[in-house]
Amino acid sequence: MTTIRKKDFIQSVADALQFISYYHPLDFIRAIYRAYQMEQSNAAKDALAQILVNSKMSAEGQRPMCQDTGIVVVFLEVGMDVRWDTDMSVENMINEGVRRGYMHADNLLRASIVSDPTGRRRNTGDNTPAVVHTRLVPGGRVGLRITAKGGGSENKAKLTMLNPSDSIVDWVVDTLPAMGAGWCPPGVLGIGIGGTAEKAALLAKEALLDDIDMHELRARAHLSPLQRLRLEIFNAVNDLGIGAQGLGGLTTVLDVKIKDFPTHAACKPVAMIPNCAANRHIHFFLDGSGPAAFEPPMLGEWPDLSFEVGANVRRVNLDTISRDQVMAWRPGETILLTGKLLTGRDAAHKRIIDMLQKGKPLPAGVRFANRFIYYVGPVDPVRGEVIGPAGPTTATRMDKFTETMLAQTGLLGMIGKGERGQAALDAIKKHRAVYLIAVGGAAYLVSKAIRKSRVLAFEDLGMEAIHEFEVKDMPVTVAVDSLGESVHQTGPIVWQQKIKLLKRAKRLD
Repeated sequence: MTTIRKKDFIQSVADALQFISYYHPLDFIRAIYRAYQMEQSNAAKDALAQILVNSKMSAEGQRPMCQDTGIVVVFLEVGMDVRWDTDMSVENMINEGVRRGYMHADNLLRASIVSDPTGRRRNTGDNTPAVVHTRLVPGGRVGLRITAKGGGSENKAKLTMLNPSDSIVDWVVDTLPAMGAGWCPPGVLGIGIGGTAEKAALLAKEALLDDIDMHELRARAHLSPLQRLRLEIFNAVNDLGIGAQGLGGLTTVLDVKIKDFPTHAACKPVAMIPNCAANRHIHFFLDGSGPAAFEPPMLGEWPDLSFEVGANVRRVNLDTISRDQVMAWRPGETILLTGKLLTGRDAAHKRIIDMLQKGKPLPAGVRFANRFIYYVGPVDPVRGEVIGPAGPTTATRMDKFTETMLAQTGLLGMIGKGERGQAALDAIKKHRAVYLIAVGGAAYLVSKAIRKSRVLAFEDLGMEAIHEFEVKDMPVTVAVDSLGESVHQTGPIVWQQKIKLLKRAKRLD
């Protein structure tokens, strides 16, 4: 009978979480590079380049590829011939592994988990607890499939109860555009079909842990019905023209993964969960011989790319910026930011709005007039860093605060990722402000543009505190101009038509 020792199990979980924080699976890197090579949209190609460069930098520096280091989800298979040498429950051992993995002194990961989700939402400080799904299976091994799921993509999860005769493809095509770009496409879609509502959601989440093989699937002559469904959804979604970061382009998804399960004759539950550009997961076994060993990939597996801005880039001094200058910017334009900007996301915005509504002064040093705010929750610095990985968070969560922020603080603009909702677009147009995007999934690359950092207010909020960053040539794209025109609305429309023309030309060829 196999004996699994507590120290081996905990160490394996901790090591796995460190490993996936800075090493992308190679199947993902190859898929992103294929998308980069075929992409014809300049904006999307630039975003893909940043993701690839960021990935290699993270692998070399062994720092997180994304500032959102995720909520840990574990699919655990325990062999029924296994015995445990431990005084802790299996879930408590997993949580101790999470704690050690996320608090590793040489590569601190961001603690994002809050307890009391309907109340005070206090950060647990060590990213515990993990979400654990356990199965008992035959054999003498323990298998773990671990993922660290980002909040931006998790928020886009969808569940429906279709009629048995309804088309899954139609539902996906109708649903996906409304998910916006906050899930950082291109990524992978996990789809669960059948069982019950909660079973479909679990199937979709687990499907995301399978290797990307769409390139090989498309080359096969004979496909099973489920494989044909994968390919049909893959083609239909990419025909939407959403593209990398929602900017419009040829590749919106890299793969579609499906798992199914028998269901009630009256039911057809379908869940859809996307994975973002921080495609973090790993699969390993413990057989009693010691902790798991994880072999680093060779850096030569990454393409030899560099990120360089084009000749038409606009360089901006944030310390002297004026509203007249901002009003000259247009959607899709590349901007390099230099100077000081403030940070703030959900919790900070709520506090600011509460203070404004009560007529209280903002904290000392927090002055938004003629300045920009960056929606970010950075990773803590290590090894002499100014700041850890500091990529953008999903901007739509700040939409309900935008009108008040623009009307009462003199804010000129905002930086985040993904599209803005109509309320935010209306506020931006009304106040002649602007919204910029940084590439989601390029957090380590972005952090290299941050030359100084200090906490100005709300230090108790941890990663959600207000910082002042001093940046040098921070690359961003104008997503919404002062007239309220959004590249996330115009880009996909343009590329839908271009894709139709490309396909028509290919058929005639």
